[in-house]
Amino acid sequence: MSKGSQTREAVLDAAVAAASTSGLSAVSIGDLARTVGMSKSGVFAHFESKENLQLEVLRSAVSHFIAEVVGPALRKPRGEARVRALFENWFDWSSKASLPGGCIFIAAASELDDQPGPVRDYLVSTQKDWLATLSQAVRIAVDEGEFRSDVDAQQLAHDFYSILLAYHHFSRLLRMPAARVRAFRSFEQLIESARVKDAAPRNSRGRKAGAR
Repeated sequence: MSKGSQTREAVLDAAVAAASTSGLSAVSIGDLARTVGMSKSGVFAHFESKENLQLEVLRSAVSHFIAEVVGPALRKPRGEARVRALFENWFDWSSKASLPGGCIFIAAASELDDQPGPVRDYLVSTQKDWLATLSQAVRIAVDEGEFRSDVDAQQLAHDFYSILLAYHHFSRLLRMPAARVRAFRSFEQLIESARVKDAAPRNSRGRKAGAR
């Protein structure tokens, strides 16, 4: 990686962290310059406008999300284990030290929902892709005979995502200590409702619960 690419990545990492706590609109070229020890003109040269900076922040976050959440989950066995891995990986990712404000996409959604433009359009497209990934994982679990044949994949993806939204609200805003436990309990209930009744629960490694 070239020095210029390393510098750009360092700036974006700082911007993603800042956006997760303060929002995309609060991320300024001047603040980033101070954080990474560069001149404002040096940072500006990488992005040229605040809108481009915001787009690049989201693109960087998406790249990390795919690498750390989606990619590892897709390497899990087809079926419930993959759905479970998507959920668990998302929790691990949103709890990283590099995201002090939690999931940047949820934070950005609250900020941009009524602000039309390229940044909002890009965020919407990423979230639709995420929902499509969840729905496809559910359909695969149906094909594998682990979820019931009448499961509505889009509804389950909707409910899956709703748990994540609720967790973010209860943990970040209300600071409820039991938020994570309750989120995982809701997830287990959701999976149980979809599972073929004679199928044993499987963990994220694809093994039946209790199996060695």
